Amino acid sequence: MMSINKVQEEIIEEFDILGSDRESTIFYIMEIGAKLPEMPENDKTEENIIKGCQSKVWLSASEAQGKINFLADSNTDITKGLISLLIRILSGRTPEEIIQAELYFIEKIGMGNIIGSQRSNGLAAMIKQMKLYALGYQAKLNS
Repeated sequence: MMSINKVQEEIIEEFDILGSDRESTIFYIMEIGAKLPEMPENDKTEENIIKGCQSKVWLSASEAQGKINFLADSNTDITKGLISLLIRILSGRTPEEIIQAELYFIEKIGMGNIIGSQRSNGLAAMIKQMKLYALGYQAKLNS
């Protein structure tokens, strides 16, 4: 499996190809979201909703062999694309890797300029929730 930074570099390259064309970038983010694996309806519960997101975003985590796997969905295509990028980077990692991950791709691709402050807050809430899941599993695995 590629390192977290290697996956981020790959994402940065993909967005570099689009240049500074905001419309193409948003379309690409939505396209990425469309490829997100389907989240089972029974996972779309109140507990799995990420607080702080303008859109509805459901996120669940499971652990297998010391690695955390995420499932997510959203009621908006852009948000679905954003969570999809985070899952691409963080899913299948150990809790330590997720907790220590420095997600620099967001700044490098100019995501703040693309999605605006409301969605940027939502993106931060998604990252925070993924790291909280990792902390919970880390405690469980170390006990």
